[in-house]
Amino acid sequence: MNRKRIFMTGAGGCIGHYIADALIRETDHELFLLLRDPGKLRFDYQMRPGIKILQGDMRSIAQYSDLLKEMDTAILTATSWGGEQEAYEINVQRTEELIDLLDPAVCEQIIYFSTASILDQQNQPLAVAGQVQGQDYIRSKYLGFQKLQQSPMFAKMTVLFPTIVFGGNERFPKSPLTAGLGDVMRWVPLARFFKADASFHFIHGRDIAEVVRHFVDVPPAPGESRQFVLGNDRLTVEALVGELAAYFGQRIYFQVPLTQAWVNFFIKVFRIQIGEWERFAINHRHFTHQNVVNPASFGRQTFYPTLSSVLQVCGIAPKR
Repeated sequence: MNRKRIFMTGAGGCIGHYIADALIRETDHELFLLLRDPGKLRFDYQMRPGIKILQGDMRSIAQYSDLLKEMDTAILTATSWGGEQEAYEINVQRTEELIDLLDPAVCEQIIYFSTASILDQQNQPLAVAGQVQGQDYIRSKYLGFQKLQQSPMFAKMTVLFPTIVFGGNERFPKSPLTAGLGDVMRWVPLARFFKADASFHFIHGRDIAEVVRHFVDVPPAPGESRQFVLGNDRLTVEALVGELAAYFGQRIYFQVPLTQAWVNFFIKVFRIQIGEWERFAINHRHFTHQNVVNPASFGRQTFYPTLSSVLQVCGIAPKR
């Protein structure tokens, strides 16, 4: 396998940590990791030669213009979660600038991270994602993907759309969802008595890293699709509640359909703040997609294919 020179952004984040750690431990590729605070890194970037830490951020990406022209691979995981101006600057403008600094004659592949939230159930761009107010991250990712499709480098982009992302423990930063798992799990004793017509996909950061490892070494061939939704098989809310109840050793005696009236009741009683995107999600219910992929799709090991395995690795202890 040819040794590659890889420029990676966002190594300080949850997904970035898993990818960088896997590339350091399991490959001999030369890595250039751009991040704002090297002190936050929890993996050993000195365990082998060929790892270079670049302290900086996307706003100053132009200072690496000469280096970028030497890269044959770029992995773009850096993102801003908001507000509106910062999210647009980082997720759209600076990302576009970085891609423009790559040399088309040298760069073989750009692995770009978007989000499955901007896609509908047929994996097509979801118009509401570009219009909704109050979700700067989602809106900027939608606008960024639209702009990148006009880039001369788009034919070299492998675009990844992660679904719900779990990840993080004492070694890795937690994803936003994982960080709130403890609070969510407290509601299992109540949630087990409700059922809802809804479904979704999820994937763990370690499995995302395994998919990235595959594409680094085996880019999509000419003519093959270069857009992939990352996730495990569709999980219904009914199956979710059943798995959680079993995981915590709680029986389900009956279940009441979670109607819109019940949803409105909980929103009012618990004073839950509902924005445009949250309202859309409540009404949309099925965040599922076509042809989702995970490591097993490419003949590799999927480390965390079930919710129970995710809870265990995230430090949520089962009860028997």
